[in-house]
Amino acid sequence: MRCGLVIFSRYRIMHKQKTNKGIKKRFKVTATGKLRYKHASGSHLMCSKNAKKRKRIAGAAIMTGVYAKMIKAIAGK
Repeated sequence: MRCGLVIFSRYRIMHKQKTNKGIKKRFKVTATGKLRYKHASGSHLMCSKNAKKRKRIAGAAIMTGVYAKMIKAIAGK
């Protein structure tokens, strides 16, 4: 292997997939393999949102299923 290239056969060379840095920053993989992420709309303008919505936004969310599998593949995990 040289310069980020993976050699599969004598004549075929394929590049490695780069990690998506934006996804890497926004998602964390838990010990069980699920994805943790932060809810949207929680950084400013909180006074216009009711208490129920503010509490829901404040907590982290867990992603499972097909979308989690796709994001893990893009993130290189």
